[in-house]
Amino acid sequence: MKLVGIVGSNAEVSYNRTLLKFIQKQFSPLFDLEIIEIKDVPMFNQSDDQTNSPVIQKINRQILNADGVIIATPEHNRTIPAALKSVLEWLSFKIHPLENKPVMIVGASYYDQGSSRAQLHLRQILDAPGVNAMVLPGNEFLLGKVKEAFDENANLKDPGTVQFLGSCLEKFIQFIKVVAVIEGPKKIELEPEDLYATGKIDTTIEGVDMYADDWLEQAAQKVGAVEGNTYVKLDRGLLTVDQLNYFLASMPMELTYADNNNQFLYYNQTKPAEEMLAARVPGQVGNPLAKCHPEKVHKNVGYVIQQLRSGAMDAFRVNVPTHGPDKYVVHNYQAMHDKEGNFAGINEFILDFKPIIDWYLKQTGQALVGDVDAVSGASAKDHKTEDVDATSGASMSTKEETTETVDAVSSASVKG
Repeated sequence: MKLVGIVGSNAEVSYNRTLLKFIQKQFSPLFDLEIIEIKDVPMFNQSDDQTNSPVIQKINRQILNADGVIIATPEHNRTIPAALKSVLEWLSFKIHPLENKPVMIVGASYYDQGSSRAQLHLRQILDAPGVNAMVLPGNEFLLGKVKEAFDENANLKDPGTVQFLGSCLEKFIQFIKVVAVIEGPKKIELEPEDLYATGKIDTTIEGVDMYADDWLEQAAQKVGAVEGNTYVKLDRGLLTVDQLNYFLASMPMELTYADNNNQFLYYNQTKPAEEMLAARVPGQVGNPLAKCHPEKVHKNVGYVIQQLRSGAMDAFRVNVPTHGPDKYVVHNYQAMHDKEGNFAGINEFILDFKPIIDWYLKQTGQALVGDVDAVSGASAKDHKTEDVDATSGASMSTKEETTETVDAVSSASVKG
């Protein structure tokens, strides 16, 4: 089960952060807990709408993709901190990730009563229209005299306190399951993808026609891009541009980079298009993704990108069986993120896994046995005679369409 824990303070040192980290460590057999910080969230101001800012959208995605939320709140002047209230304002202004989301409140305070009054106020806020969270009733965990509660390893000292916290968390898990039954599967409405890349991001090169066959040459000249033996400092390396090209070309797979504006920026050109698993040609670099696919698969392309952009999936994989029985070709679409965790685009690699599988079986002396087709992965007894487009998931109406390989994210069909 996946939970997120919101640190209800923007302070550098927070006992409520310590409490969440203890929960994350102590109760890992019960659930995975991802901790959310709010210190970088701007103060709510509806006249300066920051809903689509990376920091707020990241929190939005984290909550949407979680089964439940734990909020750890301090108590400031008998209520919750202004920073936490501001976050809740953003999460109930134009986006509503907490709606019908199971929430548990915990809190730590310097005083005997813990954060009881702040928790009471927080319950009222979470029940407000626009928030509409499903708050776990009762089971109040109020950690008082917090300076004395933790040992030098940031563990709660009192076994009874740990036991009570565990019982509250177990009830929260049961509460999440009950809410899931009541609410049923919830479909998350995601923004449609702009496959024509009409937007602009920090790395967009303006003033160059994305549809131009020589986009790369024009764009490189416009920004003064380095090449040849010019050194590029990487996170953990120093390579020339030529060395980077050698390195990427040596990869035993086809690589593609599409940025978070849905513009196709790179592929490791090692073969002519007709010899590739997913055909690409030099003139495609710079194209919006809509240009890289037949219009009939745009909906499916958008779906894949939505799942990766929203964080619903970290990777999307599909086997394309149209390469023949001697290959097992997998397209892997991997979400890329910057250092702050914001979606940065898609890394696609395409690989024929069959040589690796054959090598593994030879090395280990194992063999594929049973009623399974080792190439397609389909049961021989349940084999469907209807060809399926592995990219879109749609049944193909003609044999000609079936043999047409379409890469779902970054490249054009040879015929398209």
